[in-house]
Amino acid sequence: MVRLFLAVIGLLSVLAPPVVASESQDSRPNFVFILTDDQRFDELGFMNPELTTPALDQLAQEGVHFKNAFVTTSLCSPSRASILTGKYAHSHGIVDNLARDFAPDTRFFAQDLQAAGYKTAFIGKWHMGRHKDDPQPGFGHWISFSGQGHYLPDPNTPLNINGKHVPQKGYITDELTDYAVDWLESVKKDDNFFLFLSHKAVHDNFTPAERHKDLYEDVDIKLPVSANSSKGKDSKKPMWVQNQRNSWHGLEFPYHSDLDVRDYKRKYHRAMAAVDESTARIRSVLKEKGFDRDTIIIFMGDNGFMFGEHGLIDKRNAYEESMRVPLIVYSPLSETKPDTVDDMVANIDLAPTILDLAGVNVNREFHGRSFSQQLNGKSAANWRNELLYEYYWEWVFPHTPTTFAIRTPTHKFIQYHGIWDTDELYDLENDPREQHNLIADPKSNAIVRQLRKRIFELIAETDGEHAVPYTMKQGPGLHYRFKEGSEAAHFPEASKRTGTEKDIHRYKD
Repeated sequence: MVRLFLAVIGLLSVLAPPVVASESQDSRPNFVFILTDDQRFDELGFMNPELTTPALDQLAQEGVHFKNAFVTTSLCSPSRASILTGKYAHSHGIVDNLARDFAPDTRFFAQDLQAAGYKTAFIGKWHMGRHKDDPQPGFGHWISFSGQGHYLPDPNTPLNINGKHVPQKGYITDELTDYAVDWLESVKKDDNFFLFLSHKAVHDNFTPAERHKDLYEDVDIKLPVSANSSKGKDSKKPMWVQNQRNSWHGLEFPYHSDLDVRDYKRKYHRAMAAVDESTARIRSVLKEKGFDRDTIIIFMGDNGFMFGEHGLIDKRNAYEESMRVPLIVYSPLSETKPDTVDDMVANIDLAPTILDLAGVNVNREFHGRSFSQQLNGKSAANWRNELLYEYYWEWVFPHTPTTFAIRTPTHKFIQYHGIWDTDELYDLENDPREQHNLIADPKSNAIVRQLRKRIFELIAETDGEHAVPYTMKQGPGLHYRFKEGSEAAHFPEASKRTGTEKDIHRYKD
């Protein structure tokens, strides 16, 4: 089986587009890409007084904090696939966490780095393509596990180390860091390298290391101000959002339990502590090896997470807390650097950015683009002023519909597919917490028409076919509601008409 895998990899490398390294090996930077799971944009000490993250705060202080970083699908597998390919989910085909595989001709940017002479390693959560843990193209060293993995050792989920299964020995964040440190210590001084450290943390069910189990015990954690924006007859949120309050992903019936979301967030902060310590360890070994002067460190989350915003928990939807992520880039090679960057960047930008910084030219198109100019304190010509977002309904989580959205620096328009409900429009400048849906305001007609049209143009421009993928339903899904919770939502007033009123086609061009 191993021989067959190596043969396939060899064939793919022959058929792959040519890769050209435009810089000498000595002048090229090394890369450490640290990816966390479910870490929302403000789960950083310098942004949130509820927690402390000294190592990440230092990384941001010495590097560049991208304040407006987003994912194009707020879900583990699609987002990670977009990072590796530089493409939207409707193009690379990994649209959910269930049973889809990559198309046979898919190419990861790690393959381009490897072809250009980089020594590459993947350590951690893969969670793409039927949840397998097999070594994947582009990585010379491989350590992973099937599916989500576990914070604590589980005999049914061993680690796959270069094709051989070995038991997990300890707390997953620490163990993955141990393996990353060991690999970095094996790298020779004159090697160019790319390390992808892909944490399981801080995915739910949040489990801290034993040493962090009592952290933040006295911290007062409050529900967000938007917690009730989807509650009551005056809410202008879609019915599905109001109904989701009383569901698996809702504030009133979280995970079909009586879980206190505030205490749950405390565990989230605790689990984050080991990630911060891991980052400090990685930086320490880079310094010990003398790699700190030519290694770019990129720290990012794969999607956000909600703790009561809009009456919801989890991710998937197009609200800011779901699709916005932390992104910090430390580059010791930058001649000048800004402290922060306001431009909208996204997970689809990582592949072209890393290849650009490595001086590796490839003969194929990405949906994202390199933000290396912003990293060096310069303005990038014609940088994006819009970003497409997509999420496809999953049978096991029926609460969130298929979603298409477009975000600009000033507005966000969200359109739903397959449900009889209202869309959403938010003025992000005056309503950054997205509490006041303007979709029924006649003054918004022009911008709704413009953004609705632009969504479909962007899909068409990025290999899209205007087709909604779906997977086979294999069970009832997590569809229960709390008997004593909120009743089903009513249709909004804007949808109600008398028999004498004329139909109004408000959005027709």
